[in-house]
Amino acid sequence: MGLFSWSKEVGFAMMKIEAVVVRDRVETVMEAVEAATGHVGVTVIEAVGHGREKGITHEYRGRVFESRFLPKALMTFVVRDELADAVIEAIADAARTGHENGDGICWMTPVSGVTHNRTGAPLEEKEPA
Repeated sequence: MGLFSWSKEVGFAMMKIEAVVVRDRVETVMEAVEAATGHVGVTVIEAVGHGREKGITHEYRGRVFESRFLPKALMTFVVRDELADAVIEAIADAARTGHENGDGICWMTPVSGVTHNRTGAPLEEKEPA
């Protein structure tokens, strides 16, 4: 079972996985998650933020500018509990740039009552082909 194996006992069969990643890694992360788990649904939101790197300094036309926030992407996946650990692992591996810091973070939260807007059916149920 996953990190939250207790989730089924308390009524959670789905996990929401959120990851803040470098924008350049969004496609790589999506492909890695699909290859590792077969899961294809994702929501991507443009974001800005900083962690240990605390922004960057750059020069433009002889003037120095400090940017406290760096461009990032917030990726959200809603997956079955049994896929959660594999998704987290795929995200962490694909988001890694090799730099000392600034690769982002990833976390998961149990969710319940997930339904398709179009059909009203629970997400756990397979749609007819």
